[in-house]
Amino acid sequence: MRVISIQSQVAFGHVGNSAAVFPMQMHGIDVIAVPTTLLSNRPGYPSLRGRVLDAELVGDLLDGIEERGAVDSCDMILSGYLGSPGIGAVVADFVARAKARKPSLAYCCDPVIGDRDRGLFVPAGLPPLVRDRLCPLADIITPNHFEFEWLTGARATTSAQVIDATKALMARGPSVVIVTSAELADTPSGEIATVAIEKSTEGIRAWRAGTQRLPISPNGTGDLFAALFAAARVRGSNTPDALAHAVSAVFAVLERTAMAGTEEMRIVESGELLVRPVRRFEAVAISAY
Repeated sequence: MRVISIQSQVAFGHVGNSAAVFPMQMHGIDVIAVPTTLLSNRPGYPSLRGRVLDAELVGDLLDGIEERGAVDSCDMILSGYLGSPGIGAVVADFVARAKARKPSLAYCCDPVIGDRDRGLFVPAGLPPLVRDRLCPLADIITPNHFEFEWLTGARATTSAQVIDATKALMARGPSVVIVTSAELADTPSGEIATVAIEKSTEGIRAWRAGTQRLPISPNGTGDLFAALFAAARVRGSNTPDALAHAVSAVFAVLERTAMAGTEEMRIVESGELLVRPVRRFEAVAISAY
């Protein structure tokens, strides 16, 4: 089992590939990690060193792994924070080329462009490129609630509205849409929801998995979720089982992080919990079309 993971890399902390690679490896997956940034740490600290990589360099790395047969032996491509429109275009070209070479290859796009606290936090040309080039190539997309509303251009405050807004996205490409950190009016008080919508020959089905809202909000949780969901799918899980596993494992990491009182997620010391979380939060069917 092999995943090509294209996203940011930091020397200190756990975001991007620095949050995604180890969890996938814990699931027995060989990860080919292609960086889009080399940074000392995530933004938000008093200082930040390093830089977003040149698009040409990222393209060279992708050409290099392609020459080593990575596409032929790969089960899924996962992309996250890209850093520049140039990198976005290079990744879109690579994914299109890879899927043409190997039609069974799945692509999971985590459209990292913003959040509720900061709005759009990537260069101006990147969000439309993610929407218009990467999402149509994807089989799975995993936006947070803010990103989902930006991609669809629709306000979604209930599960029904999320499902309705998803239809336009699915008409253009992905068959599975996961909305993380969903703030919905029909979510029980004190919970945070993750909603999965899947299009199949039987129609559109949807599930929701809710967990207790913890008093922390570390960076990188979306990167961790996307990696865990991708790992579960590569290992053969269907959408509701993959959703339940990813949500449960993320909660286990966040619970340990809250107990430790640290800013960065306690991913490494939660290694066993990534694979076998103590508590399982089931994915509950919420609609069928």
